Amino acid sequence: MAHEIQASPAAKVRSVVTEHRWARWTLIVASLVFLTLILILPLTAVFVEAFRKGPTAFFTALQDAETFSAIRLTLIVAGISVPLNVVFGVAAAWAIAKFEFKGKAFLTTLIDLPFSVSPVISGLVFVLLLGANTYLGQWLSAHSIKILFAVPGLILATMFVTFPFVARELIPLMQEQGTGDEEAAISLGASGWQTFWHVTLPNIKWGLLYGVLLCNARAMGEFGAVSVVSGHIRGQTNTMPLQVEILYNEYNFTGAFAVATLLALLALVTLVLKTLLEMRYSDEIAASRRH
Repeated sequence: MAHEIQASPAAKVRSVVTEHRWARWTLIVASLVFLTLILILPLTAVFVEAFRKGPTAFFTALQDAETFSAIRLTLIVAGISVPLNVVFGVAAAWAIAKFEFKGKAFLTTLIDLPFSVSPVISGLVFVLLLGANTYLGQWLSAHSIKILFAVPGLILATMFVTFPFVARELIPLMQEQGTGDEEAAISLGASGWQTFWHVTLPNIKWGLLYGVLLCNARAMGEFGAVSVVSGHIRGQTNTMPLQVEILYNEYNFTGAFAVATLLALLALVTLVLKTLLEMRYSDEIAASRRH
């Protein structure tokens, strides 16, 4: 034909969106109702119960010695386990995405293992491995090294359940980027460390921050694995989630919901930062594709 007839933008939209308007609105309303029942109402209930007796009771509950110890211990466990998982995640993602070697598929499967194993089971594994009746546990006891029912055990359990987050965010990103930039840097005389610091790390910075964010949120909120290896020693091995359970079982609802409020605020802050990182990351990808 001599002249092509171009469809209007509205016609293009109609050609893509084929569902009826009532179907779209039904799905939207159903999603909003589901999110309200599952997410918004429980979060609202946490804040309402925490401040039911007023702000004074709320802040008094947070100043309790055992609660303050739980908050401090949670920060310590997350502050140690998250950086270690960052090192592992970057190294594993770099190896899987940039190199070919035997056992690559097996390593990828091992990284996904904590996603398929219950956190309680993972904590039990450490008890069976390092318990007092095991050979390794007896050796540790003979050398006055305490792991279970102490801070090292909490760190190990937290690391186990959180180590996939950083690696899983970086592997597809680094695979998509390929090895061209690193090869160019090395051909220009850059060392391995210089290549990583000035080429690889800037290319993965947003994905890395995203993985660290998710890893930290899970580390602070982990309950199952930590509960098994902690021993529930008051003021020593109870993290914030464990402290919530103890206070609630003792009918100290103000204290329990006060600590739960801190965890809920962590979740909300994580959600906001996650959204901002996704926006920044998507904008950077779009800009790189345009160039």
